Amino acid sequence: MFDFQLEEKIWFWVLLIIPVIIFLFAILQFWKYRTQKRFANSKLLKRLSPNQSLFKSILKIVVLSLAFACLAIALVNPKIGTKLETVKRQGVDIVFAVDVSKSMLAEDIAPNRLEKSKQLVTQIINNLASDRVGIIAYAGKAFPQLPITTDYGSAKMFLQNLNTDMLSSQGTAINEAIELAKTYFDEEEDTNRVLIIISDGEDHSDVASNVAEEAGDEGIRIFTIGVGDEKGGPIPIKRNGVLLNYKKDSKGETVVTKLNEETLKEIADEANGAYIKGNNTDEVIDEIKDILNRMDKTEFESKEFADFKDQFQWFLGFGIFFLFIDIFLLERKTGWLKRLNLFNENI
Repeated sequence: MFDFQLEEKIWFWVLLIIPVIIFLFAILQFWKYRTQKRFANSKLLKRLSPNQSLFKSILKIVVLSLAFACLAIALVNPKIGTKLETVKRQGVDIVFAVDVSKSMLAEDIAPNRLEKSKQLVTQIINNLASDRVGIIAYAGKAFPQLPITTDYGSAKMFLQNLNTDMLSSQGTAINEAIELAKTYFDEEEDTNRVLIIISDGEDHSDVASNVAEEAGDEGIRIFTIGVGDEKGGPIPIKRNGVLLNYKKDSKGETVVTKLNEETLKEIADEANGAYIKGNNTDEVIDEIKDILNRMDKTEFESKEFADFKDQFQWFLGFGIFFLFIDIFLLERKTGWLKRLNLFNENI
């Protein structure tokens, strides 16, 4: 069992050189073919240029592409950790429940409610030290995204994948999100438990407050963050980023979705928490940090990979090897290759 890390992911952009090389090679070959065809027929060309090898030209491009691929991965510097250690940490268990209903596409808060929610959760995670986090997505139903973990990188990756198309049933089933969050916390570990709900509070279930009260009785504190504006805004319908229309009701009227703060405040009050307005990211982060700092940190054990070792040297070596081959791999048929006929070409 092992884990890996990519240290400098930005260098993956170097891989874009490969399709450029292939594209230019294809254009060159097409131009050569058209030009030669106008000059002479294929039999005459073979007599005039008996040593030209198309196969070796293609092979050179393949080798050169492999060289660039290996060098790009070397620059990324992959690291492998094979040693799994048990680490004792102190912190709080935090579950984020993110509303992914269609109303979260409203742009009354930039860039839209859902993207703002992702930004808030990302910044909260960035300011955590040793707390464990989990993620739930919900609309008409609640769906587990990431169980409790100390892997903040994975948490942010799962977070960015949240979208309004991942759940077909619409609505805002906050009660189901709370019920699902209960299963995230380990009953055997006496950790402080926090559920942070990020939503516009609209179209909620009436039983949400009762479920929140039950969660509070079980030691789960619920904090709600409201995203959106009380004046509301329409729900855009887009395709490939282009605005097509706005969502309309059965009467053909444009639907206006509004932030429902009262619902979110009521849910937080029932579970010994607090409501936070999510318009200002810095204020949200400061308030959440203050809340968490006042909580007792519970010690727990977690498994973590250690002793990550650089692996770039392997890819650097292969990259240099392929470049070396490319230098000596001429496009012409060489005498010794003719004798060996390694490429099964007709000499």
